[in-house]
Amino acid sequence: MSLPEQKKTVVMVVDDAVDSIRMISDALEEAGMTVLVALEGGQALTISQNIVPDIVLMDALMPHMDGFETCRRLKENPAFADIPIVFMTGLSDTEHVVMGLGSGGVDYITKPINTTELLARMQVHLANARMTRSARSALDRAGQNLFSVNASGELLWGTPQVYRILPGNEDPEQESLRKQIEVWLTRQPEPGHALPIRLADTPRSIEFLALIDEREYLLRIKTPQNPHSSATALREAFELTLRESDVLLWIANGKTNREIGQILDMSPRTVNKHLEQVFRKMGVENRTAAAANAIRVLAIS
Repeated sequence: MSLPEQKKTVVMVVDDAVDSIRMISDALEEAGMTVLVALEGGQALTISQNIVPDIVLMDALMPHMDGFETCRRLKENPAFADIPIVFMTGLSDTEHVVMGLGSGGVDYITKPINTTELLARMQVHLANARMTRSARSALDRAGQNLFSVNASGELLWGTPQVYRILPGNEDPEQESLRKQIEVWLTRQPEPGHALPIRLADTPRSIEFLALIDEREYLLRIKTPQNPHSSATALREAFELTLRESDVLLWIANGKTNREIGQILDMSPRTVNKHLEQVFRKMGVENRTAAAANAIRVLAIS
């Protein structure tokens, strides 16, 4: 079996100094990379509308739009969420380093550029970006529409499907949703609590999962499912009885045995007996594994 041809790394170099561009481009092309050149920030934004590079090398001081503003504008594009932006500049004072990292950059290299060091740093950032994209893509395929926001409800990152569901920057619905999330978060919701919303006339909910740190909230978009059709999908997938599929459905929704008993009008002990049969038929040992398998089925049903 022949392996697929390896795709060349695409690098966008944003710099108004022609000599610097020539030196860096030569080193990158010699390393087998494809180079895109922008002489100022506006050109970089225009290129980004059609091509998403694997990494960006950004000068800080340029005419019309500096590198810091260009970086911020690029990061507003969801396609650039995982694209590393490395600043290259003669500015080495702490203030400008902080500005570069604060605008969305991942690294800061001072001129004159040592190309050997630059290539080594690039490889580290490219590897990290690939791992991040793979993780988000895996969560996306598993039906986990995860994203995080700050306390103001502003989107920090999301899995690919989330960007397709949520309103874009130009959509007035985005600001409305941000305010709803901001107000909801001030009430300090518990894990599992959901905020009912409506997007493009589709009823959905946003589930609170965790406070990652004091500034980042992990959330999940959920689309209400018909309990009967969902239970049927689980029953057919794992050859369960009607009651067993009902129990598994609520396990997949994060409910405890006591909560399931209240919903299905049965005792927690009866719920546990059904669960024993569910685990046996699914070939799993605990509710976490059962819930994970059930979620995979529901995501494609």
